[in-house]
Amino acid sequence: MAHHAEETTVTVLPPDKERIKKLWQVAGILGIITLIEFAVAFLVPHELKDVRVWTFILMTIVKAAYIVGEFMHLRHETKVLMWSILVPIVFIVWMLVAFVYEGMAIGDVRL
Repeated sequence: MAHHAEETTVTVLPPDKERIKKLWQVAGILGIITLIEFAVAFLVPHELKDVRVWTFILMTIVKAAYIVGEFMHLRHETKVLMWSILVPIVFIVWMLVAFVYEGMAIGDVRL
């Protein structure tokens, strides 16, 4: 019996410079948002705790929306698909806020 070895061919594609540029742009934007979060964490006085908390919440929502838009390609989809994803998320966030608020109210009653 003869042993037949098949040679595999490897095709090397040149790097897609536009995609690489877009990835660096996305990384830069996310890095800037993260730097703003660090600045808020270390520069906003402790007396303005509510401002810090709401800034973190807002920046987290902005980062999440940007990540979903870019990496999950939601930004490039039709508006109906985008709204069918965003509207339930708004209701879920509203539900979580309501649960936290009610939980805090129950905690205040027990004390």
